[in-house]
Amino acid sequence: MNFSKKNHEHKNENVINVSKKVILSVAVIAALGLTSCKDETKKETTEAKTEKSKDMAMADLSFGVRGNCGMCKSTIEKAANSVGGVASANWDVDKKKIDVSFDDTKTDAMAIHKAIAASGYDTDKVPGSEDAYKGLPGCCQYDHEMMMNQSGEMKSKDHSNHDH
Repeated sequence: MNFSKKNHEHKNENVINVSKKVILSVAVIAALGLTSCKDETKKETTEAKTEKSKDMAMADLSFGVRGNCGMCKSTIEKAANSVGGVASANWDVDKKKIDVSFDDTKTDAMAIHKAIAASGYDTDKVPGSEDAYKGLPGCCQYDHEMMMNQSGEMKSKDHSNHDH
């Protein structure tokens, strides 16, 4: 009788272990199923946002920004893109001009000017932060009198007062 009791206890342990494995498997499958449902929901939400953004009133803006190099370009564009509602920003190194597309229900031109100025760069309307300017790398410390030539035409300097 003692032998059958041990055998019975051993079978109970096996049943418990198998039950634990089954429960764990069901839990893992359920978690995977819920996770994949969340991904589909995210995809649908993203698609809805994309469709909604097409309906928004996008405004385009171009204005002068002083700067020198590719590092300036990166900083200026990053500052403009940090403003909520800005869809894109592209600063032209040669023309010293930035083109910005933004949702005018979320921001305005002055907010973009201020964000760029806070990063240390002068714009047409807002002078750059002196503290931020001092923190710029040497190659980015532009001449504060530099022309912000939005047309792209190079203006010749007046040489009438001396001979070449």
